Amino acid sequence: MLNQLVAEPSISSTTADIDRSNLRVVEHLANWLDDLGFATELMPLPDRPDKANLIATLGANGKSHPGGLVLAGHTDTVPVDEALWQSDPFQLKDKDQRFYGLGSCDMKGFFPVALQAAAAFADKTLSSPLTIVATSDEESSMAGARYLVESGRPKADYAIIGEPTGLQPIYAHKGVSMMSVTVHGAAGHSSDPSLGNNALDTMHSVMGALMVFREELAHQHQHPGFTVQVPTLNLGCMRAGDNPNRICGHAELQIDLRLLPGMDSDAVHRQLEQRCQEAAAGSNTHLTVSTAYPPVPPFESPADGDLTVTLSKLSGHAPGTVAFGTEAHFLQTLGMQTAVWGPGSIDQAHQPNEYLEHAHIQPAIDTLQQIISRYCQA
Repeated sequence: MLNQLVAEPSISSTTADIDRSNLRVVEHLANWLDDLGFATELMPLPDRPDKANLIATLGANGKSHPGGLVLAGHTDTVPVDEALWQSDPFQLKDKDQRFYGLGSCDMKGFFPVALQAAAAFADKTLSSPLTIVATSDEESSMAGARYLVESGRPKADYAIIGEPTGLQPIYAHKGVSMMSVTVHGAAGHSSDPSLGNNALDTMHSVMGALMVFREELAHQHQHPGFTVQVPTLNLGCMRAGDNPNRICGHAELQIDLRLLPGMDSDAVHRQLEQRCQEAAAGSNTHLTVSTAYPPVPPFESPADGDLTVTLSKLSGHAPGTVAFGTEAHFLQTLGMQTAVWGPGSIDQAHQPNEYLEHAHIQPAIDTLQQIISRYCQA
């Protein structure tokens, strides 16, 4: 199964010319789940018929409050530079007790594990349904998860997001925003500064204001559950100007903002933009702040919740937190007690020669079978 999923390119990107459909991936999953007796439904995204979610349900259909369990994951991958790989990223390679391939870890590898666990219940009576959800575009806009929320589905009591956590149950993660600050000035000959308005001069002031804002956020917000206990604001990339003997007419700064649970992404965005505008005031340049996609909100569920505690006992790993974003907030919004837990390590995600260790696979299957029995059988 993993070989077939990896072989189907499903890159999602805000760059249109490398963005790909995920339909072949969800169609494979739907066919396999049909064979196990699941009721399957493809949900094409509004205005994007080449993208779709999959909701597949086994048992206890038709209840007004069905309870049960959702196993969820995303079907897309990040873009890939094939020249950096030692093997074809779209051909699964089994070597050194590892499965190498794009998405093998993050996170196509979760689906064969979930299906193998579910297969043990295909001919059993479930008192509450088991639902497997596959989404699109998690690596770019999270459009698939946002569409689930808009649709009000699925409904269940518990949900596991199968991201690679090394089989450690995760009860909280930071929010993620990717933002661009753009300054439009006026170019001119560098010998006379009065001939233009230097965008880099303005950006220098803006960067200083952002660093002050970063320190204020860190002073005002801490969460002891995280390794990095404060929100972070990374000045990640800047593009500006075109020649040293020209006044810089344009500058763009790209930043990564990661907020703690309890922080309001929209409110922080407004504060950030206000600080940038104040720093640019009087410069005779024009400043705009934009986001590549809506923010991924922070996520937190009770560390002592039944699902997190059960996953911890079964897997032998204490609950923890991570700094990367997932779809957990969206399933939690649908009313489910949610945890992030799955095979593989985030250290291999988004890397050349990405791999899933064999050693994680059977323990993950065994744990999921016990979880399914707990929440879907009387």
